[in-house]
Amino acid sequence: MRKVLCSIIIFMVISFSAQPLAFGAETDQNQEYQKLMSLYKKTETVTNIPWYVLASIDQYERNVRHSRNDIPKAEGLIEIYFKPEVWSGPLNPNKEDQNPLTIGLFGGIGEDGNGDKRADPKNDEDILYSFAHFLQSYGTDIENLKIGLWDYYQRDKAVGLILGHMKLYKKYGRLDLDKHAFPVPLNHNYSYNNTWGDARGWGGRRIHEGTDIFANYGVPVRATCFGVIEMKGWNRYGGWRVGIRDIDNTYHYFAHLNGFADGLQTGQIVEPGQLIGSVGSSGYGPPGTAGKFPPHLHYGLYKDNGRTEWSFDPYPHLKAWERAERNKR
Repeated sequence: MRKVLCSIIIFMVISFSAQPLAFGAETDQNQEYQKLMSLYKKTETVTNIPWYVLASIDQYERNVRHSRNDIPKAEGLIEIYFKPEVWSGPLNPNKEDQNPLTIGLFGGIGEDGNGDKRADPKNDEDILYSFAHFLQSYGTDIENLKIGLWDYYQRDKAVGLILGHMKLYKKYGRLDLDKHAFPVPLNHNYSYNNTWGDARGWGGRRIHEGTDIFANYGVPVRATCFGVIEMKGWNRYGGWRVGIRDIDNTYHYFAHLNGFADGLQTGQIVEPGQLIGSVGSSGYGPPGTAGKFPPHLHYGLYKDNGRTEWSFDPYPHLKAWERAERNKR
């Protein structure tokens, strides 16, 4: 009963948020993107750190901040977070120091980005310039930027996610990459229910981390987002599977495929609705095993919060994307 109630509540919340934006809300979002791009481009001009690098760092941190409750809410548009001791310096007795001279003396990262003689950790220009200035000390080419990112985050996953975001922003040259698509074409026969969290027995007791979309062999499987292919190949549980990372640090998992789209490769950029494979029944054994269950697409969603990654229920999202496509048709 608790699972049913939780699913209904989540579905109602996400269904509401997935409704088409009112004209005013859409205009506000566009204005926010324009302001962000202006900040990125301005910082690029004075530091030579490409705008899409800065946008990718900001987007990574935005996703981390929104998925955790131990980081304070951002007060401006830029959501890069510096701990007080990182901003002001680890040995600085004044953790709220905004004097660039004393911050530099104590090895802090805070810089004056807008020329007001203050290094304010709540000011968008100061925040963005400070991170860019930190990276600038390593160099502006991609290899040195990767070293700088690793030295700052000390986490390979964080660097990988930021590099993926960079690919997307650089290719499309814009920030609004949040469009989604239902994973199978609506003109095919398919069915699905909320099976996230159900028990599974093959390979040991575990829960079902996804939604099963039942369809015939060969029904096209499509990318659900703008993203980068992070994984492609065989898994003894999922069979032939593809993993795509989107701009929100979310991993989209497609399993039990019958095969892959021609030329599909890891590191490749995909768009919502792009063909990536077809429905099958592969998995539950060594490479090539198939037919141990009816053909279906297992679709899962996983979120990275800067520390770890966990599964969450994709069913409400699938319903929202399906409804949005039907409304467009």
